Amino acid sequence: MDGLRASAGLLRRGRLRRRRQTQPHSGSVLALSLRPRKIRRQLRRNIASRMAALRAQALPSEDSEDSRVESTTPPAHLVEAQTPPARLGPASAPPAPRLCASQPLGAAAPPWTPATELPWDSPLQRVLAELSRIPSSRRRAARLFEWLIAPMPPEHFYRRLWEREAVLVRRQDHTYYQGLFSTADLDSMLRNEEVQFGQHLDAARYINGRRETLNPPGRALPAAAWSLYQAGCSLRLLCPQAFSATVWQFLAVLQEQFGSMAGSNVYLTPPNSQGFAPHYDDIEAFVLQLEGRKLWRVYRPRVPNEELALTSSPNFSQEDLGEPVLQTVLEPGDLLYFPRGFIHQAECQDGVHSLHLTVSTYQRNTWGDFLEAILPLAVQAAMEENVEFRRGLPRDFMDYMGAQHSDSKDPRRTAFMEKVRVLVARLGHFAPVDAVADQRAKDFIHDSLPPVLTDRERALSVYGLPIRWEAGEPVNVGAQLTTETEVHMLQDGIARLVGEGGHLFLYYTVENSRVYHLEEPKCLEIYPQQADAMELLLRSYPEFVRVGDLPCDSVEDQLSLATMLYDKGLLLTKMPLALN
Repeated sequence: MDGLRASAGLLRRGRLRRRRQTQPHSGSVLALSLRPRKIRRQLRRNIASRMAALRAQALPSEDSEDSRVESTTPPAHLVEAQTPPARLGPASAPPAPRLCASQPLGAAAPPWTPATELPWDSPLQRVLAELSRIPSSRRRAARLFEWLIAPMPPEHFYRRLWEREAVLVRRQDHTYYQGLFSTADLDSMLRNEEVQFGQHLDAARYINGRRETLNPPGRALPAAAWSLYQAGCSLRLLCPQAFSATVWQFLAVLQEQFGSMAGSNVYLTPPNSQGFAPHYDDIEAFVLQLEGRKLWRVYRPRVPNEELALTSSPNFSQEDLGEPVLQTVLEPGDLLYFPRGFIHQAECQDGVHSLHLTVSTYQRNTWGDFLEAILPLAVQAAMEENVEFRRGLPRDFMDYMGAQHSDSKDPRRTAFMEKVRVLVARLGHFAPVDAVADQRAKDFIHDSLPPVLTDRERALSVYGLPIRWEAGEPVNVGAQLTTETEVHMLQDGIARLVGEGGHLFLYYTVENSRVYHLEEPKCLEIYPQQADAMELLLRSYPEFVRVGDLPCDSVEDQLSLATMLYDKGLLLTKMPLALN
């Protein structure tokens, strides 16, 4: 917690580049308590010992038994896994659970179990059923990513290929993604949802080296959308997770694997056409071929400053491109990955349409972005705390510094450059690394999709309480937590404790929208006497902690914190709550 308090102090002095959103707090806000250092050290030892005991008592998790798929994929820049992937889970696995109808577009989405109709015994249905039996959300994310790139081992992918090479996974299984998204799903959305041209759907075509976007104004009704498709336009659905509960679940689980926002687009391309010009993007791209076939050409970055590009490119002409590093026709069930900065183009041939979904992640998530935020704060801290940074520049430095003196052999110039190098090297001692990391984590929480719950998470959280209106009055009201209740966080990546302006706030995802940044960041204030308990809850997941063992100053503080988190949908109990 000392790091959080230091971060709060930095923010109080106005050092962070991002301005905090105005929060709807009511009433007075307590300042952070200044507990004696000896007591703080003892609290940390207590937290560490409690966590060690919890882990020692925990039973082996179900995810330890997950099946692994071996691969003989060579460590080449193009990886083609032609062996059909192993079946996931038992053949008798029950179908994925169904729930309520999907949320209206634009509303803050409660974290429900996915409402989805999946083909019986499809690979996707089996892996989603398998995920529902894994208690740890982090292991669910790892398992889903393992399925996504199977049969290639994730360790090989991250060590040898991630951010480096284009990867082709050929599965020879046209049902692999069945149930994730289809052209029939798109047609249903056009008929039943408020899909808007330009905002949710683009119609584009690429003819004779020229890209055209032909979006009419207003709602994308079936008559307009399908007429544009017949005219040779590709239809790009920009936010499928806002309309599809299955895509929402897919991305909400994967985002925890990347620690970065996971978004998606769906592309429907008519036969014998191309929708978009050659270009590169500023994201890591995973292309999932859902229907039909599509010819892809992928090219390496042309020059070094396009490698791992920070921004998307303009459209290129064929004359701008060299030889592709990969040219292949994707079939349903195939996967194509390429890093940001890799130029790509795709077209339909042979009278067959194509439908694919692109998962994107790691936008502006670089060391450079991190340092861009941290260096101004380090300079300001250094100037406040070290007199060397406050000493004046040489009175005559303009006589030997600057472009017009760049070829000068003046020894004063050499000394000046050495002084700059020394001061820059010292900046690392003043860099508020944890404070900036917390702010990036807060941004990720805001970027994230709301969580999708397993049956277990729903049943043991506030979402599963049987409170309802019956026979003219509310019934089953009054279940409460006690000091004997055992709890842990709902999922691993749904909340982050951040110090701001001398206070602590818990930012969370459960009230986020399925539309990117439709809602302002949501947070709870954590008071000083509850800070160590909050830290314990965040760090001990997925082990349970008894409410009475939370390191608070009083039973009242223990129950107050646990009840606040449970009522907000952030806590899960080991057993269903009983009425008092």
